Amino acid sequence: MREGLIDGIMARFVGLYDTINAEVNNIAGNVGQTPGEFNPGVFAMIRTLSETAVIPIAGMILTFVLCYELIQLIIEKNNMVEFDTFNIYKWIFKTFCAVFILTHTFDIVMGIFALAQGAINASAGAITGSIEVSADAALATLEAQLQTMGVWELLGLWLETWLINICLWALAICIFVIIYGRMIEIYLVVSVAPIPLSTMVNREYGQIGSNYLKSLFALAFQGFLIMVCVAIYAALVQNIPMANNIHAAIWGTVGYTVLLCFALFKTASLSKSLFSAH
Repeated sequence: MREGLIDGIMARFVGLYDTINAEVNNIAGNVGQTPGEFNPGVFAMIRTLSETAVIPIAGMILTFVLCYELIQLIIEKNNMVEFDTFNIYKWIFKTFCAVFILTHTFDIVMGIFALAQGAINASAGAITGSIEVSADAALATLEAQLQTMGVWELLGLWLETWLINICLWALAICIFVIIYGRMIEIYLVVSVAPIPLSTMVNREYGQIGSNYLKSLFALAFQGFLIMVCVAIYAALVQNIPMANNIHAAIWGTVGYTVLLCFALFKTASLSKSLFSAH
C-alpha cells in the first residue's frame, strides 16, 4: 500500500501543472490577436451579418438623425429669420462625415483593436521570467521525501494532490472561459457597430456613438490589463519553494492561480471604469 501511494503521488505530480501552464501560455497568444485574426471564419460571418442586416437599419437611423439635424439648424436662429447660409455647408459637411463613418465602420473598429494590439504585443515582450510552473526541482527530491513519510501521511498527500488536480483543472477552465468569453463579447459588440456609429454627428444622440467607442476601447485594452496580470503571475510563481516543501509548492501554485483568475475577472470592469464606458 505504501509503495502504491508513493507511485500514485509521483505519477500525479509529474503532470500536475501541465493544464494550467497550457492555459496561461495561451493567454498571451489569444489576447494579442485582433477579432479578424482570432477566428477569421467567425469574423467574416459577423461582418457579413452586419453589412446585410445591420447597416440598412443604421442607414435609416442616419437618415433620421440628419433630417433632425437639418431641422435643428433651420429653427435654431428664429425660424430662418436670422438664418446663416453657412449652416447649410456645415450640415453638408456633417452629412459627408456621417456617411464616411458608416461606410468605414469596420475600418474604424479594426483600427481601435490594431492600436490595442500594438500595446499588448509590446507588453508581452516586456514580461520577464517564465510563466510556467515547473515541478522538475521538486521531482528531483520528491521520491526521497516520500520514502520518509508514514502511510497515513502519504494517504493525506495523495488525497491532497487529487484535490489540487481538480482545482487546477477548474481554474484552467475559468481562464479559458474568461479569454474566449471576451472574444465572444467583442464579436457581439462589433456586429452592431453601424447602429451606434450612425448617431455620431448629432449633439443629442451622439453620446450613443461616443459611449460605444468607449466600450470598444475598453474591450480592446482589456487585453493589455490581462497581460499585466500574466506578468504579475509570472513574477509570483518564481518564488514558489518547489524543492523544499511539497505542500507549500502545491498550495502556493493554487493560491497564485486563484489570484490570477480573480484578477482576470476584474479586468473587464476595471477597463470599462478607466474608459468611462457604460
